[in-house]
Amino acid sequence: MLCVRHLPARFSAIYENAELVVEVSSLRIVGGTAPTRVAELVLEWARVHQRELVEAWNRIRRAEPPPPIAPLI
Repeated sequence: MLCVRHLPARFSAIYENAELVVEVSSLRIVGGTAPTRVAELVLEWARVHQRELVEAWNRIRRAEPPPPIAPLI
């Protein structure tokens, strides 16, 4: 099992049977696949919420619960 303290900030986005892994600092897809339109929407959502994603990651690293972030609608 990997420790999140040693990984760059990232999150997973799941759509039907597809999953994307996005690195927060670069807003780059680093794993998984999804339809192009889904990937575009996820990256746009991440741009809007990048600061919140960084804060959530930092809280997780401190073993604290992350704050809620508005979902992609």
